[in-house]
Amino acid sequence: MKSITVTELAERSGVPLIDVREVDEFAAGHVPGAVNIPMSEIGNRLDELPAESFDVICQAGGRSARVVEALESRGFDATNVEGGTGEWISQGRAVEVPSA
Repeated sequence: MKSITVTELAERSGVPLIDVREVDEFAAGHVPGAVNIPMSEIGNRLDELPAESFDVICQAGGRSARVVEALESRGFDATNVEGGTGEWISQGRAVEVPSA
């Protein structure tokens, strides 16, 4: 399984980012530009995933790692973000919070 650090994620551009946390977690704050497809729904939403390579993030890296393994077995080119959103926030990086 391919993986990158939060620091590497911050340096990337043009690579889609899928956040597999639940909707309420995503709404509390997420990496700018991330698209929310919860782990619990991803099996039914495979058609929404990018055709090109993309990164997958969760809160700490566990859920996203499981999702990346499952997606790789289906032929997707996915990369896990180690440390997840929690690490992103602990490094003081900006987060997006959707307006209500």
